[in-house]
Amino acid sequence: MHKIALIIVTCILVTACGKSTDPAVKVVENYLIALVNKDASALSALSCADWESYALLELDSFQAVSTRLENLICSTTGIDGTVTQVNCQGKIVASYNNEDQEFNLSFRTYQVVQQGGEYLVCGYK
Repeated sequence: MHKIALIIVTCILVTACGKSTDPAVKVVENYLIALVNKDASALSALSCADWESYALLELDSFQAVSTRLENLICSTTGIDGTVTQVNCQGKIVASYNNEDQEFNLSFRTYQVVQQGGEYLVCGYK
């Protein structure tokens, strides 16, 4: 009996702690990971055509610093027509000469669109 209870609790915890399966949320998480990893090709692939140049400009602003994500948790906050809105908690920490600057992600609502069957980040508010 204890083994069954342990298996059930383990399954619940694994499911609760897993990454999102929501494709709009997943693309924002991957976009932010690509940004802090300074992966321009991944960032471009995760951006809609209208947003790609802005995404790469944002990437350029982080080139001279080391970056990391902390406590990233994203969720869908609404749908406005064809745009899914995704908000994240956590922060990007940029370090230069042992000084950290934090960028709180909760101040942005990412705009995600579906183009050609793919979910893509297309800006933020």
